[in-house]
Amino acid sequence: MEVSNEDLRTRGDRVFVGTYARYPAAMVKGKGCLLWDADGREYLDFLSGIAVCSLGHCYPAITEAICRQAGELVHVSNLYYTGPQTELAELLVDNSFAEKVFLANSGAEANEAAIKLARISSGDGRYEVISLEGSFHGRTLATVAATGQAKFHKGFEPLPEGFVHAPFGDLQALEKLINARTCAILCEPLQGEGGVRPLDPDYLQGMRDLCDRHGLLLIFDEIQTGIGRTGSLFAYQQTGVVPDIMTLAKALANGLPIGAMLTTEKIAASFVPGTHASTFGGNPVVAAAAVTTLKTLLQDGFLAGVRSRGKYLQTALQRLADRFPDLLVGVRGRGMIWGLVLTEKGNSLGGEIVKKMFERGFLFNYAGNVALRFVPPLIVSESEIDRFIKELASLLEEY
Repeated sequence: MEVSNEDLRTRGDRVFVGTYARYPAAMVKGKGCLLWDADGREYLDFLSGIAVCSLGHCYPAITEAICRQAGELVHVSNLYYTGPQTELAELLVDNSFAEKVFLANSGAEANEAAIKLARISSGDGRYEVISLEGSFHGRTLATVAATGQAKFHKGFEPLPEGFVHAPFGDLQALEKLINARTCAILCEPLQGEGGVRPLDPDYLQGMRDLCDRHGLLLIFDEIQTGIGRTGSLFAYQQTGVVPDIMTLAKALANGLPIGAMLTTEKIAASFVPGTHASTFGGNPVVAAAAVTTLKTLLQDGFLAGVRSRGKYLQTALQRLADRFPDLLVGVRGRGMIWGLVLTEKGNSLGGEIVKKMFERGFLFNYAGNVALRFVPPLIVSESEIDRFIKELASLLEEY
């Protein structure tokens, strides 16, 4: 039975809890960097399911891996070993600082695992986690408490205790928050939801030094920046700063739900049977998709291509910033995650710009009330970038 955007919107609004301000389109098909809605309209996707579909929509090798595994084994729980899950953990360990992996179903779950591990491995009444203002770490109560944006806290107080927020970019202020209860510092190497704000490598090194000096754990939330998004497999690899714990999700299985918490063998030893678990974490179908995703990104030249096309996108966005200085301050980001930072006038139009571009068939979003965020699939072509920039420039001309 054929359906329309209006039909699916009407049916959905009747049954869904209203936690999303959805656009009036029901997506029914995707291929590469393109999506089509139920009315047959085409969209060029520079949002990638919010930095999830890094290989684009319906990437053939991912589709094949999912279908093959679904025909063999879908779920048995983590009471037993499975091949795809084991291979995934091996790939993550072989290509990162980590020695041990815990698999979950989402970024919030990965961060919950990291927070719990930091607390239980620190002992001696140490439970406080310092995170940064502007950060975003998830929607569970603990990860909301860790998130350094008050708008996500509203209505859910009292939040779990043990989370404090340091001013962005201020190492001295961060150090003043360290006390006998502190167990870890948690940060994103680049704040995505906070407005595409990269953390300076010297600032990250300062965090590493503070953790070493005070006996704290350094946790990198790479849920958005990991899996090739910044031009290397993990963002930390570009900074020279190695965390003690790292969390991943979003792009790890190119659209299927998965989260991962990576750490060293010494720290992981505090988790024993019964301390933490996940019924669905790393189930065979999702793990098979993640294995194929990682193997694709690790192919010779793939990440170099991401960096090259990312530079192309950065340059094109900077030209827009130079052309429209009354609306745009400049560009910031890394690899294939970029933000056009808006002026005061531009910020008053941020949501409208996204909406107008949607109406023209182009998808991206407005992050942190400060920047237009662009996270296209890592396979995006220069011609697709040109098409996107041309349309955005045309719209900005109207303002």
